[in-house]
Amino acid sequence: MTDPRRILLVKPSSLGDVIHALPVVSAIHRHWPEAELRWLIHPVWRSLVEGNPGVSATILFPRDRFRGAGGWLRSLAWLRTLRDWKPDLAIDLQGLLRSALFSRFSGAVRVVGLSDAREGARLLHGERATVDGKAHAVHRYLSVLDHLGIPMPERPEFPLPPGSLPEGFHDSPGYIVLHPFARGQGKSLSADLVGAFARGAAPARVILVGRGTAPEGLPANVRDWSNRTDLLELIAILRGSSFVVSSDSGPMHVASALQPPRTLAVHLWSDPLKVGPCFPESLVWKNGRVVCVANLDDSFRPEGRAPTAAEMEDLGRMALGGADESRKMKGEKKGGES
Repeated sequence: MTDPRRILLVKPSSLGDVIHALPVVSAIHRHWPEAELRWLIHPVWRSLVEGNPGVSATILFPRDRFRGAGGWLRSLAWLRTLRDWKPDLAIDLQGLLRSALFSRFSGAVRVVGLSDAREGARLLHGERATVDGKAHAVHRYLSVLDHLGIPMPERPEFPLPPGSLPEGFHDSPGYIVLHPFARGQGKSLSADLVGAFARGAAPARVILVGRGTAPEGLPANVRDWSNRTDLLELIAILRGSSFVVSSDSGPMHVASALQPPRTLAVHLWSDPLKVGPCFPESLVWKNGRVVCVANLDDSFRPEGRAPTAAEMEDLGRMALGGADESRKMKGEKKGGES
């Protein structure tokens, strides 16, 4: 088959999943630079991919418009709009019935999905890329490259926008970011653990980010920016940080894409080999152990426990050491440039 001229990538959500799909787009763009790739995505995540050199345009999936009475009629009208473009190739990385329907209704000549797709989605895929169910999400998505005859990148690429700091944020060097929130039940860090981390990280400035209920009575070195940033502002804060500690969450994947060696993910029950940081130099805490991703083994897969307050203080001290090292490196670089 000739090289595709129009490619539809179906990955509407969520934050972490969109981040995980970025290396696929980079590899496709490198292999087929003339192809027009449009990304079907939820509007809330559009700022992550608009401006990406591999993304020609976004197709916004306005899920909220399809709720309630008349939602199906509105969705049918939207599907007709999707079909007007007529892509040569549709790639369904979401792997659910709805995303498979989008891919099929697009009218694409080839519809490629993953072998572990759910909800009967595989019945709508014309082709399936074989994936390893135990592999990291990034490598699961990258498996579609082999199926398409595209070389696998030596290292996944995550082209993210630079972002812009929120008004009133003082970006003096050396601050540590803590993201304690997560959508999954039992994945967030408690108020006591947040306080313990901040005490261990003192006197460094700890920036609290994310969406959730911020604890009260935090130590004086904490600056609460939770619920106060949009996605591009969060990216800028993470990009400028000296160290990031995060629950297993979408912002953790943003941080590990931006700052691989200075990101530590705290995993309670989730499997860090599948949904932890992608790069081997990042760090993972689970069940009282801190290791580089490169040293993870199957003993980290089973469900774990929450850190103790003492362990969170230790993580705060670790982050402080990382921040000090980062400040030193930035100072040496600045001195070398002058």
